[in-house]
Amino acid sequence: MTVEPSQLPEPGVDGIHPRPPTPAPPTRPAGSSNLALRLITAALIVPALIYTIWAGGLLYLAVIIAMVLLGLREFYRLIEDKGAQPLVGFGLAAGVAIPVVAYVGNEYHATILMTATLLAVMVAQVGKAQITEALASISGTFFGVFYVGWLLSHAIVLRQFHDVVAAKWGATAAASISPDAGVFYMLFTLSSVVMCDVGAYFGGRAWGRRKLAPQISPSKTVEGALSGVGLGICSGLVAKGVFDLAWPNLSREFSWLAALLFGLVLSIVGIIGDLVESLLKRDARVKDTGRLLPGMGGVLDRIDSNLLAIPVMYYGLLAYTYLRVG
Repeated sequence: MTVEPSQLPEPGVDGIHPRPPTPAPPTRPAGSSNLALRLITAALIVPALIYTIWAGGLLYLAVIIAMVLLGLREFYRLIEDKGAQPLVGFGLAAGVAIPVVAYVGNEYHATILMTATLLAVMVAQVGKAQITEALASISGTFFGVFYVGWLLSHAIVLRQFHDVVAAKWGATAAASISPDAGVFYMLFTLSSVVMCDVGAYFGGRAWGRRKLAPQISPSKTVEGALSGVGLGICSGLVAKGVFDLAWPNLSREFSWLAALLFGLVLSIVGIIGDLVESLLKRDARVKDTGRLLPGMGGVLDRIDSNLLAIPVMYYGLLAYTYLRVG
């Protein structure tokens, strides 16, 4: 027996009740999961990094070498994405050698090695069977060694700042500087730069209106940068205060005015370093240089600001110390 459509009961009649629509899953604010991953990753990395800086020695050197290797490999992938063919193995070897030379010598010896590296890269390129893209290969290989290896090697000499001063100006000049003062200088630098990045992130989300560099990084704003600089300065001053209270022998040669001025300069330089890496990624059309650090991208994404800030801190400290002992 067939039933006419008109004879079917209407929904809600004779015991037939339509189910309510499935509720939509709760939405998360954009970027909330990424922020959570960042915080978890930071909670794991920061204590280990502080311990490594405090311990110094071969452990510290090994961590710097690992950062150079990982960051340099990520950089060469950016170059390869552009179609160039860098001398990856040679570049990695040179990148590792530079912090080792800085550890047993100083930045002057590392600079000499950079000159030798350039000559060796050109010779190696001449010996290749394929000479196409030679200019891009030489430039990319050498710039990677300079950008990651040489700049990051300053973390070695900054940690050994007492020994550097003693070698340059004698034991008398270094007498007032603690052998472990480099611990304070490294943590002061990282505090200013990292917290500047944090301030720029949250300040930009809260108050960001005007684009800082729209063609390079559309998400960065002038308001975020100003917030970052302010927090970076405050963080440097806090680091100075903590060390003055707990370990005054490490920070006694660094005045409060110096902490203020260096915090300002390091924050600005950190923003520039971040923009430089954003420029490289924009050119290679990638969002992150890697995926090693959950929520943070690659190693190069994390050290980009410090690649410029650490050398600026080191050479600024040399000038500051020279004026004090001169």
